[in-house]
Parts: sequence; C-alpha cells; structure tokens
Amino acid sequence: MKLIILNLPYDFDEQDLEKLFKAYGNVKAFNLVLDDETGASKGFGFVEMELEEDATAAIEKLHGSKINKRKIRVKPAK
Repeated sequence: MKLIILNLPYDFDEQDLEKLFKAYGNVKAFNLVLDDETGASKGFGFVEMELEEDATAAIEKLHGSKINKRKIRVKPAK
C-alpha cells in the first residue's frame, strides 16, 4: 500500500523517512519530494509498505504525531 506523508520537517531526509516506517513493517519503496532548483525537501513524501496491515498500523500510529514540533499527516496515496 502506498502512503503519502505530509507536513514533514524540512530537514528530514529519505533515510529518516525509511527508518520512521520500518518500525511498522517492510518498506518496499520510499521517496521524499525535493525542490528541483534547490534540492531541499518540500515537506512531503511517499512510502510503499509491503503489507496492507503494516501500512494501516503505520497510519494509525503516525497520523497526527509530532516530529520536530510539526504534526505530520499520513494517509493512503491516491
């Protein structure tokens, strides 16, 4: 299941994103969306979890949690 993660801290990198979701199951793919000109994070990214139940657990635990004072949002990607 593919998830979108919104409102991430701008200093978050792809390894941080992978580590955050690995706690809930096997991560198949992940990417942080970066600005083309500066290479800086745009504050959101995508994670694809191998099992749907792992993705659901990640949504339940991480949606609304705070990372560096930013309340993140996690939901299925459309």
